[in-house]
Amino acid sequence: MAKLLKGDNKDLGGFSVSRILPHPEKKMVGPFIFFDHIGPAQFPAGQGINVRPHPHIGLATVTYLFEGSMLHRDSLGSVQEIFPGDVNWMIAGRGIVHSERETHEVRSKDHPLYGLQLWVALPQDHETIEPDFQHISKNDLPCIYRPGIMMRLIVGNAYGRGSPVRTFSPMFYLDVMLDKGRQLEHPDPEQEAAICVVSGTVLINDTSYTKGDFVLLESGDTLIRAQDDARFAMIGGKKFEQVPHIHWNFVAYDRATINAARERWENGEFPAIPGDDEERIPLP
Repeated sequence: MAKLLKGDNKDLGGFSVSRILPHPEKKMVGPFIFFDHIGPAQFPAGQGINVRPHPHIGLATVTYLFEGSMLHRDSLGSVQEIFPGDVNWMIAGRGIVHSERETHEVRSKDHPLYGLQLWVALPQDHETIEPDFQHISKNDLPCIYRPGIMMRLIVGNAYGRGSPVRTFSPMFYLDVMLDKGRQLEHPDPEQEAAICVVSGTVLINDTSYTKGDFVLLESGDTLIRAQDDARFAMIGGKKFEQVPHIHWNFVAYDRATINAARERWENGEFPAIPGDDEERIPLP
């Protein structure tokens, strides 16, 4: 039976984030180990997103927006503004540093922000690969159309289609829109799955879920039906037999690796971001 997981609401100054994964009842859904539901927020001119440089290891970050934009910079030299429908996929591997800010043009006027930021745990045999960054335009992501159904495949494989995003384990991440009365089957009942309702109301086994709800699908939850016009994100993938440790911005299968990453950041041994190297987030 489907299970509603409540997020931990965090005030980040001017906007809120609902942090759903990791959750006390469920650390991961497939390879997804971190799930932040950002906003929706409306910023006045002069305010907005301003996340200083910080490190990651052992994971890949996935940024996907419904409204607004963010400017990504990283220690590989990547500089990329992301808009709704696009994907920023950053593989941290053995170590990367990035920042998330806004352009002058965005910050200078009132502007919205609404989206999702997820982390994917890298399998143990890939946790120390070289860092990488991919930006995929919404026009290059596969779309799946059925009567009353629109889906965009963000990451992984589902419903016979594959995303161009580089991945290392079986997974899926979709942006789904259903007209009232339409229903969608689970993309792979052998894999774990969850949905986050963006708008409208959906029915799973006669239980209604609405905007902001994060629902873990369990055995027998094979159909999602739109009670009214609805939009939701669906994530999932093959269950990880070993759940890695997560601490601050670090994911690793050995706590010693996390401790070493902490020391590297404290000692200034991570690479700097070209053009954004005058401040950073300290260790917690």
